[in-house]
Amino acid sequence: MPSVASKIPSADELKALFPLTLPIPTPDTTPDLITPKDFYREENLLRNPQSFQAWWSAIHTARESYAAEIKLERSDLPESSVALLGPLATPLARISFQRLTYLYESALVHFPNSFKMWKSYLIMRMSFVLGKQVVKKRAGGRKKFPEMKDALVDEREDLEQWEGGLNGIIGWEEWKSLIATFERALMWVPNLPRLWLMYLSIFFHPMCPPIVSYTHARHTFDRALRTLPPSLHSRIWVRYLLWAESRGGPTLVAVYRRYISVDPSVTENFTHLLLHPIDGKARPLEAAKLLLSLARKAAKGEYQSPEGKSPYQLLGDWIDVVEKFSDEVGLDVEETLQSNAAVAEADAKETETEAEAAPASVDGKLIRMAGPAVAVDADGKALPPYDEDTDFKSPRKLNIEQIIHKDGFAVYKDQAGRLWTGLATYWIKRGEFDRAKETFEKGLDSVLTIRDFTQIFDAYAEFGESLISAMMESLADEEDEAEAAETEKELDVRMKEFEELMDRRPFLINGVLIRRNPNDVQEWEKLVALHGDDDEKVAKTYTKALETVNPRKATANLHRLYVNFAKFYEEGGITGQAEPDLDSARKILEKGTKINFKTVEDLAEIWCEWAELEIRHDNYDEAIRVMQRAAAIPKNTKINYHDHSLSAQTRLFKSLKLWSFYVDLEESIGTVETTKMVYDKILDLRIANAQIIVNYAAFLEENKYYEESFKVYDRGVELFTFPISFEIWNIYLAKFVKRYSGSKLERARDLFEQALEKCPPKSCKPIFLMYAKLEEDYGLAKRAMSIYDRATQVVADEDRFEMFTIYIAKATANYGLPATRPIYERALEVLPDRQTAEMCLRFAALERKLGEIDRARAIYAHASQFCDPRVNPQFWSEWNAFEYETGSEDTFREMLRIKRSVQAQFNTEASYIAAQTMAAQQGSRQADNNATEEASDAMAAAEREAGSAPSFVAAKQTALHPQPQPDAAASATATTAANADEIHISDEEDL
Repeated sequence: MPSVASKIPSADELKALFPLTLPIPTPDTTPDLITPKDFYREENLLRNPQSFQAWWSAIHTARESYAAEIKLERSDLPESSVALLGPLATPLARISFQRLTYLYESALVHFPNSFKMWKSYLIMRMSFVLGKQVVKKRAGGRKKFPEMKDALVDEREDLEQWEGGLNGIIGWEEWKSLIATFERALMWVPNLPRLWLMYLSIFFHPMCPPIVSYTHARHTFDRALRTLPPSLHSRIWVRYLLWAESRGGPTLVAVYRRYISVDPSVTENFTHLLLHPIDGKARPLEAAKLLLSLARKAAKGEYQSPEGKSPYQLLGDWIDVVEKFSDEVGLDVEETLQSNAAVAEADAKETETEAEAAPASVDGKLIRMAGPAVAVDADGKALPPYDEDTDFKSPRKLNIEQIIHKDGFAVYKDQAGRLWTGLATYWIKRGEFDRAKETFEKGLDSVLTIRDFTQIFDAYAEFGESLISAMMESLADEEDEAEAAETEKELDVRMKEFEELMDRRPFLINGVLIRRNPNDVQEWEKLVALHGDDDEKVAKTYTKALETVNPRKATANLHRLYVNFAKFYEEGGITGQAEPDLDSARKILEKGTKINFKTVEDLAEIWCEWAELEIRHDNYDEAIRVMQRAAAIPKNTKINYHDHSLSAQTRLFKSLKLWSFYVDLEESIGTVETTKMVYDKILDLRIANAQIIVNYAAFLEENKYYEESFKVYDRGVELFTFPISFEIWNIYLAKFVKRYSGSKLERARDLFEQALEKCPPKSCKPIFLMYAKLEEDYGLAKRAMSIYDRATQVVADEDRFEMFTIYIAKATANYGLPATRPIYERALEVLPDRQTAEMCLRFAALERKLGEIDRARAIYAHASQFCDPRVNPQFWSEWNAFEYETGSEDTFREMLRIKRSVQAQFNTEASYIAAQTMAAQQGSRQADNNATEEASDAMAAAEREAGSAPSFVAAKQTALHPQPQPDAAASATATTAANADEIHISDEEDL
């Protein structure tokens, strides 16, 4: 016979166990409610009924007793019964539940307003009905209620969870009793939010009966909001919204609508729930209107996205919804066209009304105008007018085209590519391919950036490829021949359109760049090149370009449009097959001469090209007349060429480019007199440059007008100052000397003196040399030498050394070597230190040639003060060789002493660094070290070079009469025999 424990009770048997606490159990109704152990507790409570501590201790003791007994109890009940009954599955749990209920109810009779008692009572009842609550660990406490968006996330994680629980159908009576207990508690203490939150948490329990968790729950949430003060509503609303999300459907929509009317911060979350509901029924129209409303408010600064989205990003979310749910959100083509017409008519009427509006005042008195009523809010602020597009309660669909134009293109001009592709995608999703193609074409014809163009073009090409692929697949599966033929024809049309689109891409890109800057001349030229050999389109493009481009805003080379357009007619089109039309070319150039270009040079180019056109067709007289018109001089010639406030035509007569072309034309096909007239006009206008002067003089010289050419040079040097006039003087003086040689010597001298009078030192050297050459060839050598002498005093410092060198060479040639001594002496006085050392070496060499050894030695001593041994080792090596050849022991020691003294003089930190730098630049660091070693023992080095030869020679030996050197052995023997007691004196010894 099976045991009672192993028998599985039926649902009816389980239902018979309830209710346990309804009505409230008492000793009269429940015999096992009080045991003999409880008599002392009961007597104590009867003696102290008003003692809260007595009641609290009794309840606490009873709960601890139950907890101890439940740990020792072993239940053999089936798992099905435990799953249905939860905490009330065992008889011990049920009788303990009744006993605790009896105690709490008896205590509440005396303390009905005690929050502590009610809270403990409700927690006890919830533990027997809802099951064991799972306690979650939280890091720290919540100091401040966050924003609703974050609060929803936090509260979703903190929602109460239970293990087990009483089945809502089996234990319906106990669930109802628990609800009734909460209602009684809230009747006594209605303003405590904790009790309300405990009450509301019941509705999230998975076993909560549906009759409670839906309608009754909604009413309870509403009562909580009505009862609690507004400062606590946020704690209720977060639970209310989460509960609505769990229920979905109309409940979700109704609750969220109520909340966003007060706090729109969760609108984005609401739209996400509308598009991804738990019941599978999306509401895209309502979501789209909400997103559109948010985008418009954000654009006005009335809304800030909690997720940090910009107004454009919100509009992008709206476009995504429109693309995904095109049929549910937007109007079809016919309805869109009707709506567009209605909007255009309303705008026209509004414009007419504004134009016909009566004045606001008559005779200074205000007129009260009738108008539509303005709605205001509670604060008296005007509310925005009603807009059905943003009313999420309205079932009317949206005019997507109108909204994108109004809220997209009008506001976000830099995002036109995304907006056009979104609108086209909307029509593609609706199957309106022709409308989508029209939208793509409008987008390509209106965008202003390459980025937007690329975005639209790529989407357009992808649409064309996908459409062709779909048609080819349907054609392969088509069985009806008539339908197949029709599909094939449509496929051919689509493929042709796609090929044309690919061919039009360069033209479309060029159109984008021209729309972005209609004054971009280069892009108009590129468009002409794109048309290739199509003369008709090329002519239309040139005509449109000249009508569109603003001359004052055009990019560089606007005149090339006129010139190239004229050449187009002149050459008979691009291919040259048409008849040349010179009259049209002249008309175009004539029109170009009336354009106020930004620069005068562009206008001058038009006139020059016109003259060249006439020359190419042998109309030489007409070319001259064209240039005469262009170069007409007005009465007022004091106009400033660089005054841009004046038109280019007004300043044209001062264009050097125009006059240069004109004078070249006269030289080629005109007469000498006409050419001279043009040159003279250029000089009179004072716009000539040095090249004009040179060209004019060369022209006159070619035509044998030599004196006139020299007069031109005279005018040129008067017009210009140095350094420009330097080139003119060079040519002038060279031409004059070549022409007259020495026949007009005095005049030539005057010219040279005039040139040198204002010539700066850095430019006068060539003129001095030419002047001296003239005197050498045709004048007096004395005057030539005086000119060289003047040159050494006047020329720039960098040219002075070279000038002295030339002067010395000329003096040597004319007067011999001794005559150069004064020149050398003056050079040493005026030259800088670095060049003085070089000049001293030359001077010393001169003296050696003249046999003046002492003078040479003195020159070396004078130059030594400028020569650092570490930087100028060459100087010291020459002096060393000089002393070795011509000096004595005393002079050699004197040289070494001077060397040490100079080295000590230069032995400063700055000098040493400079010396090292210069030595490194010359790549002679090793040579410098060797020179230093040689300086430390110069006599020993000399002996090593000469073997055992004597270290000095007799003073009577000179460079002019050298004595023969004895062989090394004989010299060694003679030296040893002559001076056996010779004392060696070190080079480093201080004399």
